[in-house]
Amino acid sequence: MRLLTTAICLVSLASQVRSEDPLAAKIEALIDGEDYKQAHWGLCVIDAKTGKALYERDPGKLIVPASVTKLYSCAAAMIAFGADYKFITPVYARGEIDERGVLKGDLILVASGDLSFGGRTTQDGKLAFKDHDHSYANGGNFDAELTDTDPIGALAELAKQVKANGIKSITGEVLIDDRLFSATRGTGSGPASISPIILNDNMLDVIVKPGAKPGDRAKVTFRPETAAITMDAEVTTGEADGATAIDLSSAGATAFTVRGKIAAKERTHIRGYPIDEPAWFARAVFVESLRREGIRVQASPVRAARIEYPKDGYADSKKVAEYTSLPLMEALKVTLKVSHNLYAGTLPCLLAANAQKRTLEQGLAEQRKILKKLGVPIETISFGSGAGGAAADAVTPRATAALLQNLMKREDWPKFKDCLPSLGVDGTLTGVVPDDSPARGKVFAKTGTLTWADGLNGRSLLKSKALAGVMTTRDGRELILAIFVNNAPLPFGVGPTREGKVLGKLCEILYEIAE
Repeated sequence: MRLLTTAICLVSLASQVRSEDPLAAKIEALIDGEDYKQAHWGLCVIDAKTGKALYERDPGKLIVPASVTKLYSCAAAMIAFGADYKFITPVYARGEIDERGVLKGDLILVASGDLSFGGRTTQDGKLAFKDHDHSYANGGNFDAELTDTDPIGALAELAKQVKANGIKSITGEVLIDDRLFSATRGTGSGPASISPIILNDNMLDVIVKPGAKPGDRAKVTFRPETAAITMDAEVTTGEADGATAIDLSSAGATAFTVRGKIAAKERTHIRGYPIDEPAWFARAVFVESLRREGIRVQASPVRAARIEYPKDGYADSKKVAEYTSLPLMEALKVTLKVSHNLYAGTLPCLLAANAQKRTLEQGLAEQRKILKKLGVPIETISFGSGAGGAAADAVTPRATAALLQNLMKREDWPKFKDCLPSLGVDGTLTGVVPDDSPARGKVFAKTGTLTWADGLNGRSLLKSKALAGVMTTRDGRELILAIFVNNAPLPFGVGPTREGKVLGKLCEILYEIAE
């Protein structure tokens, strides 16, 4: 009886101490509200200078991280390859090139795993992104935008180089050697085919523009254009205040249909058609790029290639073109800013290839070695993907804080921090707080969102909403944040944007704390 009384007193004392902590009181007023009676929060807020925990809630318990997973995979890639690493994609001529410029043999592009492969490159040598990335164009997303860049820029450049090296005609095949690592499937929204060759994020952008008036046929196009894929589109223009509903359906391996209606008030609506065979797609567009340069190509873009790769490499072949990517950090910036699932899902496969291995699982094992050496308590985390959304993906808030603490000790930390979305400014944190929020631009953090359909109740289950990164408070104090909420039922008509704004409010509370 005395032991029970003592335990009750200790709990009471702990509650009293927490209630007298103004920071804890403000945080808990949000996270212990009516909306979260069934949910689970995990938080770890640390003073970056002293390492002191300022607030914690179940910091050592496993929790679903959603796209915060990308912090781990991007950090491992930066450490393994180096911030300035560049992908090099060569093209080889296998066979004799005669005096007339006829290649009596095959032209082979060897895929390097280049994440953007020129599709986002701007004239000032950066990779472009939009806050609402085209890879999230499907579902109920009406905000997707396209970058003003050439989605096939790399293939166009390679075709120019092939021509400059004297090749005027190719009698054999045009091939894409995609043996760098084993193809696999990604997790999360967007295109899911993970391959060493990535062209326009392995998708077609379907662009729908309304007609001049209701009832008119809408204009439907897609990019990148290729004769290898057929589109059958029948979309009408609706009333200005009407709903937009557009459906894309496969009509076989090389064709798809577009049906529906677009409201007259909309300027443009973007949808995405995923490519399930990236090497086939890239080969077709490469053939067409070569022909645009005036090179005669016997191989057809609309039929499958005869695939015969050299078993012993390309030492006996002539390199006739080479595309060099921008530094790795540009690709990681796109990955983290817009939460690009395809890029993040490819990173463990690249780690495998870097270690002369081939599979996603082998890549995750390489990632484990890197994170352990960095100082992350790897026994407290679990990953089945590089992007988030796999059933095995789980972390603790404390491990996530440790990841950030150790990254901050590295010379390349400023480059990594620059890749993170800025609160209220860009990427997945745009619009989370109002423009006049005092915390706007003071937080650099990776977001995470994972929802499942609750068919039983006609609503969504917010499996995870997350935020992990760093911030500077009003008095200049630097904090490390790892904030997660799991399993919050969302009422009908309510989306995860609600929790995004709650995370924004938590950042505003933390911004105001004083020494």
